[in-house]
Amino acid sequence: LLEALEGAREHEMRARLEVETLRERVRAGQARVQQLERQREREAAAAAEAARRAVIRRRQRQVAADVAATLPAVLDSVDRSVSAARLELAEAESARSAVTSELSAVRADEAAVRERLAGLTESVHGLELQMHEKRLHVTSILDRARSELSLEEDILVSEYGPDQPIPADDGEEPVAFDRASQRKRLQDAERKLAQLGRVNPLALEEFAALEQRHTFLTEQLADLTSTRKDLVTIIEDLDERMQTIFLAAFDDTRTAFDEVFPILFPGGSGSLSLTDPDNPLTTGIEVAVRPVGKKIERLSLLSGGERSLAAVALLTAIFKARPSPFYILDEVEAALDDANLGRLLGVFEQLRASSQLIVITHQKRTMEIADALYGVSMRQDGVSAVVGQRIADRAAS
Repeated sequence: LLEALEGAREHEMRARLEVETLRERVRAGQARVQQLERQREREAAAAAEAARRAVIRRRQRQVAADVAATLPAVLDSVDRSVSAARLELAEAESARSAVTSELSAVRADEAAVRERLAGLTESVHGLELQMHEKRLHVTSILDRARSELSLEEDILVSEYGPDQPIPADDGEEPVAFDRASQRKRLQDAERKLAQLGRVNPLALEEFAALEQRHTFLTEQLADLTSTRKDLVTIIEDLDERMQTIFLAAFDDTRTAFDEVFPILFPGGSGSLSLTDPDNPLTTGIEVAVRPVGKKIERLSLLSGGERSLAAVALLTAIFKARPSPFYILDEVEAALDDANLGRLLGVFEQLRASSQLIVITHQKRTMEIADALYGVSMRQDGVSAVVGQRIADRAAS
């Protein structure tokens, strides 16, 4: 049974192979048929093209024969047309020469006319300028007569025109107009008129207005003088009061400085003085400091801690001279050693008896004498928080 099955399978494979072979042959046959069809179509197209070209060649031969038959007549007609065209060209050239000559003559006439027109235009322009100058001159004369002699144009022409005789003096006969003598008389009259000066018809009104303004300004000046006197009195009073207050404050500060300085500089001496005692309002204040065992008096020659301590002494003296409810001190003891810090804390104890001290410090000893501590701490979540603790409450607990 297995052998029969294997034989059947082999037979099936051979059958399938034969079927594929036959299919391939069919496809090859179809391709060959298509190739032959395309070749047939190309041959048919070539035959049609050959027939069309043959028809075109027959027609061309026919046209060539017809042209050869009619060529002599055509050439004769062309010769006649060329001869006629040459005659027309000669006539046109002759007409063009005549027109060119005529155009040259016209252009020459035009140039002459333009030149003449330019000359006439220039002459007219010159005459217009002269007329304008004459008008300006006449206008100037009329303006002078109107402003200086109060004569209008018609009166000036009717009474003083060239046709009128010269006005004669009493008892003399009129004489004819003479320009030179009249010009001289006019100059004399102008000189006398200039010596008299202009007549101002509004002089009374202007005088009244000026007198009124003078009265107003006089009153204003009196008010300003009185005001200035009052201001000077007030300034003098203020200067006197300021001087009294300053000298009293300076004396109290100097007394307090004399008391505080020996506490901060045991065995040393210090003083305050005015650089210009005669002018208390503009004077400066000089601080003289001499630590124990030193001859130095200038602050610039002291060490950093000594300068800080001297400044604190001056501030403390001012605080004692003019007390305040509270004071804010920012790391004033940062440059001090332990000994000087202890003296400064003693001064703080004196000040806290009458005022409240707010001290920014990193010194442990300063924190120890405080009533309350406040600081800024960063929590675990990264947010800053203010922390406070009252030392007295903590000590009691």
